[in-house]
Amino acid sequence: MLSFDYRQAMDLDDLPLMDAAELRDRLTGAVAEGWRVLAFFGLPEAARGPDASGPVGLCCVLGHDAARMLTALRTPPLERFDSLTPDCPQVHLFEREIYEQWRVEPVGHPWLKAVRRTPDGMRGGAKSDAPADYPLYRADGGEVHEVAVGPVHAGIIEPGHFRFQCHGEIVLHLEIALGYQHRGLEAMLTHGPAGRRLPLLECAAGDSSVAHATAHCVLWERLTGTGVPQRAQLVRRIGLELERLANHCGDLGAIAGDTGFLPTSSWNGRIRGDFLNMTASLCGNRFGRGLLRYGGVAWDLDPAGCEDLAARLRAAGRDTRGAVDIMLEAASVRDRLAGIGALCPEDARVLGLVGVPARACGLDLDARFHAPLSELPVGDHGPRRERGGDVLARALVRSHELDDSLALLREDLARLAACPETPAVSALSWPPRLPARKLAVAQVEGWRGEICHLAVTGTNGEPLVCKIVDPSFHNWPGLALAMRGGQISDFPLCNKSFNLSYCGHDL
Repeated sequence: MLSFDYRQAMDLDDLPLMDAAELRDRLTGAVAEGWRVLAFFGLPEAARGPDASGPVGLCCVLGHDAARMLTALRTPPLERFDSLTPDCPQVHLFEREIYEQWRVEPVGHPWLKAVRRTPDGMRGGAKSDAPADYPLYRADGGEVHEVAVGPVHAGIIEPGHFRFQCHGEIVLHLEIALGYQHRGLEAMLTHGPAGRRLPLLECAAGDSSVAHATAHCVLWERLTGTGVPQRAQLVRRIGLELERLANHCGDLGAIAGDTGFLPTSSWNGRIRGDFLNMTASLCGNRFGRGLLRYGGVAWDLDPAGCEDLAARLRAAGRDTRGAVDIMLEAASVRDRLAGIGALCPEDARVLGLVGVPARACGLDLDARFHAPLSELPVGDHGPRRERGGDVLARALVRSHELDDSLALLREDLARLAACPETPAVSALSWPPRLPARKLAVAQVEGWRGEICHLAVTGTNGEPLVCKIVDPSFHNWPGLALAMRGGQISDFPLCNKSFNLSYCGHDL
């Protein structure tokens, strides 16, 4: 199996074609040896409009974290293939997506239906009419009842539908139906104007603007062989870690709120705003939009700015640690969080979970360590892991990562203040033509988990595929499984501990 360095663009013609049966054997064998499925998608032979038809093959990209290597498998065009889901559950949503977008049928898929709801008149990347109905699993029995929640919720949150099959208060099964926010983002990237791509990616998941923009820029840089100055690498990482701090702080406050522990709930809401305001002082936007450019960044920090930001971080860090510690040291809180929504490590691995939920199950997954974006030191502690796999474990992972991000930011601000005044601000734009017949991958550890962007170019350098895999795409099935056998009243707390993105999944 041909493997390549995760930082390099691969010549598409170097990837041998294989039939679907061989792809199945190689993929399942690789997963058994520790590889993970990063993306599995339809690969057209030539660029075409959203409503055009034509031959489509399959392509799967896998990563090996310990080896820091990638591999890719592809097939010639086909119309159907035997589903891999029974042997490799990691691909179950990818196979449904392939069928929805390209009408290539995974024969034998155990639950083949739409992944996203596409608005009438806006195909958004779907190349044919996939089934419009959305069947939901149902349990029958005299004491079994069904609870439907959403897509319109009581809070100011994104839309999604949750269908619980319950026996009394116990959840037998939870099914989650999403897609209400599908915008056709991948099709806009492939077929739309080049100047719109970076702003679009900043809106892929609004609370992960810096992470998605970083992944997109890194992808472009690997396709074109463009280097990034160290100052720009530092500014990018500062933006990423500020984004992580703001959201981890907010998540811990939300968990406190659903536990009924109001001090941390109130304090963390204010402290989260402090971290967002630091991002605004960095680039003029609280969510980090406009910070990145191809080949660098749009904004830099002088030594005085570094010193000011470091002082604000020290103050916010003290407040955060105090607010989180008072919650995690409360016996009533730990008792409420322990054992709720627990997943075992094997289930997390089989489902392909990433980010905080995976590390809370003990999995050694963190792209900052396994696919670093630069030669800058990350820390010698490795990914922060817990063993419980429950709400408490997910809260503890976030708590540890708050400390790590604060320490890394202090070091990076000192490095930036001492870094030679080399240009960090870039004026580069998307080139009129990319290198032909290339495949490149970018992995960035957002605050939710690994974000993967992938691009494949055609004979004339035109983008054939622009693939986005948000961590929520991997982790929504984990939330559904975590509720199995638990009380339905635990769902809000379990949901907050995952805090997944609807629009990041829906694209």
